[in-house]
Amino acid sequence: MDEHMDGAPSAAASVLDHVPMRNEDGEIRHEFVEEIARAIEAGDSAALRACVAELHEADLGDLIGALEPDDRVRLVELTGRDFDFSALNEVDESVREEILDELPPETVAEGVRELESDDAVELLETLDEAEQEEILEKLPMRERVALERSLLYPENSAGRRMQTEFIAVPQDFTVGQAIDYMRETPDLPDRFYEIYVVDKDQHWQGAISLDVLLRARRPVALAELTDEDRRRVSVLEDQEEVARMFGKYNLVAAPVLDTQDRLVGVITVDDVVDVIEEEADEDLKALGGVTSDEELSDTVFTIARARFNWLLVNLATAFLASSVLGLFEGQLEKMVALAVLAPIVASQGGNAATQTMTVAVRALATRELGSSNAWRVVMREGLVGLVNGLAFAVITGIAAVAWFKIPGLGIVIGLAIICNLVAGALGGILIPMALERVRADPAVASGTFVTTVTDVVGFFSFLGIATLWFGLR
Repeated sequence: MDEHMDGAPSAAASVLDHVPMRNEDGEIRHEFVEEIARAIEAGDSAALRACVAELHEADLGDLIGALEPDDRVRLVELTGRDFDFSALNEVDESVREEILDELPPETVAEGVRELESDDAVELLETLDEAEQEEILEKLPMRERVALERSLLYPENSAGRRMQTEFIAVPQDFTVGQAIDYMRETPDLPDRFYEIYVVDKDQHWQGAISLDVLLRARRPVALAELTDEDRRRVSVLEDQEEVARMFGKYNLVAAPVLDTQDRLVGVITVDDVVDVIEEEADEDLKALGGVTSDEELSDTVFTIARARFNWLLVNLATAFLASSVLGLFEGQLEKMVALAVLAPIVASQGGNAATQTMTVAVRALATRELGSSNAWRVVMREGLVGLVNGLAFAVITGIAAVAWFKIPGLGIVIGLAIICNLVAGALGGILIPMALERVRADPAVASGTFVTTVTDVVGFFSFLGIATLWFGLR
């Protein structure tokens, strides 16, 4: 029998034991990936199983992302039951789909059974309905029904994020009965922070934190310890609102109720951290005009196609801004300095607007900016633009006169800088607020509109003031 198959230590296993996975900067070592790739090529199942068993799901996900595409599926096949399918939730969506498409439905179903329900839903929701159904058919009825119900909830809702494994006890239990129930009942969640009290129809009655439970004596009735006002969420509530509630009230877990107030799941802080990361990633990409589902593992054509439409919009707005220069074609021919300095005015306004827009979009996303304080914040940003405009008017004006030796040019560009920085500051906050009001995503659309405003105002104010000041026609 092959030594790789009978459990004897292989050369690859010995090497992997002595090759750290990450360097001092926390990056995965190229040498480690190469050793794994060699073990995959050699079909060294024993070494790979031993390695995978030691890795956290996040580290295993990083390893999968670092491997060549052909090696990823082989790694899953060679490690068999030792492969943790939750690691697939740690890789780019395109990589996950690629692996799941290559694996037999039976293998995926077996892996899904080992996952907590929220991880299983996250894995399945990336597949189309036909693939989901093919995998779900191979699961036991109870598990299948629970996952199908979660997949029916809207995307990005609490129902999609929750895990359906939780501890619920009758309202007439004592502390001792609850503790005995948790000790004797199999298949409880691996981690939990509180237990929930329900009536005979599974309607939520309240929650009891573990620290409260363990400090109470066994004969104490749970009704005396139950917190009926504990924060809870609806299955239909947006995951971003849930994350905001966790942050505001310092929650570790929250029960999830259906529309009839029945307890159907629980959301824990680790789920919320994932939501926060996803939302931050989505907002950051949106500010740059990049789709939220773009990943580093995507192909050149996929990325180019996704970015094309927004670049086309930017091109149209750029032509609009350039048309302002066409209005002053004669003046630009008479004074070359205007053509040289005009981009500086537009650029400064654009940078100031980006600063304001970034703050405004984030404040809108976190609900820190609303109708109650909108006027005060708009006035503040306008004054900030005015103060910085005055400062840069002096700096830019002195530099322009020293450069071109043209009297009055410093005053012209200084006035234009003031106009454009104020316009940029106001545009940077008013445009996101307006988009939010019409239920458009401010993070996606603000950048193009704000840049157009600062370019148009910058060019028009500078060249218009120059025309009046120098009497150009």
